Amino acid sequence: MPDGLVESSKLPEPIFTPTTKEEVGKHDENISFDQMKNIVGKELAEKVRDISLKIYCHGAEIAEKKGIIIADTKMEFGLNENGEMILIDELLTPDSSRFWPKDKYQAGHAQESYDKQFVRDYLLSINFNKKPPAPKLPIDVVLKTSALYLEALKRLSGRTLV
Repeated sequence: MPDGLVESSKLPEPIFTPTTKEEVGKHDENISFDQMKNIVGKELAEKVRDISLKIYCHGAEIAEKKGIIIADTKMEFGLNENGEMILIDELLTPDSSRFWPKDKYQAGHAQESYDKQFVRDYLLSINFNKKPPAPKLPIDVVLKTSALYLEALKRLSGRTLV
């Protein structure tokens, strides 16, 4: 990483950070690219990395033109019955990404966002232990999160839902 980074700094280029896929109730773990190659093989690891970065860069470029910075995102891939790589989950949504309003972005502190960070912050505030079952969310947290997701949709699509 370059010197002088502060919280929420933009990196010179996107980075690929693989993780394991753990059982339900366990947390995925960050692994090195070399560990990934040992698990899935060099060719597949490079293919996943290259496609992930292309998808992210394309989505981030589109979103930035619409006023949203996609700070990071998560993608999940698997193999189908023929051994072909497939995307196995949603991507580039407020659930899988951090969406920051470009017009309010300022490096050096936490950013406003149109994603599930609001829920994460609530769960931290009640000291949730990250073990199932998750607590029931208060209606104000649900409504605020819905409003943030709708704002992301509005900015990205240019449409307002009635």
